[in-house]
Amino acid sequence: MQNDSTNQRLEQHLRRLVDSSSAGTRLPTTRSLVTEFAVSPVTVQRVVQRLAQAGLVETRPGTGTFVARPRLLARSDFSWQTTALGPARNSSTAVGTAMALNAPDAIAMHSGYPAEELLPTRLVRSALTRAARGSSAVDRPPVAGLGALRAWFANDLNAAAEDRSSGISADDVIIVPGTQSALTSIFRALAQPGDAVVMESPTYWGAIAAAHQAGLVIVPIARGAAAPTAEALDKALAASGARLFYAQPNFANPTGALWSAEQTRALLDVARARNAFVIDDDWAHDFGIDADARPIIADDTDGHVVYLRSLTKSVSSSLRVGAVVARGPALARIQVDRTVTDLYISGTLQAAAVDVVTDPGWRSHLVRLRSQLRQRRDTLAHAVGSQLGADTLTSLPKGGLNLWLRFDDRVDAGALAARCLAAGLAVAPGTEWFPTEPPGSFLRLNFSGPRPERFDEAVGILAAALAAS
Repeated sequence: MQNDSTNQRLEQHLRRLVDSSSAGTRLPTTRSLVTEFAVSPVTVQRVVQRLAQAGLVETRPGTGTFVARPRLLARSDFSWQTTALGPARNSSTAVGTAMALNAPDAIAMHSGYPAEELLPTRLVRSALTRAARGSSAVDRPPVAGLGALRAWFANDLNAAAEDRSSGISADDVIIVPGTQSALTSIFRALAQPGDAVVMESPTYWGAIAAAHQAGLVIVPIARGAAAPTAEALDKALAASGARLFYAQPNFANPTGALWSAEQTRALLDVARARNAFVIDDDWAHDFGIDADARPIIADDTDGHVVYLRSLTKSVSSSLRVGAVVARGPALARIQVDRTVTDLYISGTLQAAAVDVVTDPGWRSHLVRLRSQLRQRRDTLAHAVGSQLGADTLTSLPKGGLNLWLRFDDRVDAGALAARCLAAGLAVAPGTEWFPTEPPGSFLRLNFSGPRPERFDEAVGILAAALAAS
């Protein structure tokens, strides 16, 4: 308490000096303030740093601390940009809550990224250290990506396929800096502005934003308990003229739904008959709980499936490395767009990624991860069922990172999320995952964030916020 009081007196003293001095006046030295207030140099530096962040003082290394010059408040005229820029491709809400919300003091159930304890942290740190010491730290990698990493993605896909007839090879793989930028490249490479793209509804908000950014018109089709019907896809492709169908067959974000083998065959038959591409976003490949992800490209031999997979969520959010798998002219067009956009991907990150996923510890980590995700999922689902009612949870997902909740249609999901945040719980309103008007009131809860011991508390906050709606 005495230290806090001294710090406050020191800060008040410096503020008075600033108020009574002209701009450019030099303030007392750190040494003199240490002596006068009997505090440490670190304490003085922290107080000065707070004043600098507030724009009250300027620090000049080797010279001292000075009263800051006043910042002129200009009223600039940016109205000309409205006409020059024209209509926006993305709305101001294009970035989802998972990325836009910064709530460090809240229980975090809005984010789409697993907590550190669910990541192979030791493998990542060791791999980055080795990569930094190797030639990849200075050499420019091939534009399509390191051969070893491309081969790993191809081999891993083939290993996951029951039927190896698709024959995926390293030559079919392009390494990308995460799949979000790859989505934009695919949309630009395979369609023209004004073209239509069919999407499941609900679906990943980032895909919705990327399609708008590429100037495409989204044609939504309802996703049922697992997949859209083949009839709905056929009608949407025929009516819109679309040649792209974006989908998440495995553990979809946000619902967690999984296509069955029969649904996959039926939907691929429609794509073949309509000469269309299916963009398979296998974002949760490593997050199977009660089932394994089965990439639908394994059932494709003629290049109708463009496959996306990222290591960012399962390895490390700082290691943004993923892959696009395609065949034929589509592959060439996507490669051109990727090269023009990024030239090449960091060789150091690619080398580290190869190191992690080829280490024997990677498979052991995935086994532990499955168990950890199951425990978290079941714990959160039980809390939801006991406090909100069993019918609130739309289904128990067989994989992924999220629970998808539905409330009374009169509940405003955005207002509900805001009340939760005010009470210390960060959640994502379901409206962000619909490319058109949502058919009800939904909320997404992520069970892979930090502090799973607070799941009951979190659902209690949600229940209270719901009762107040």
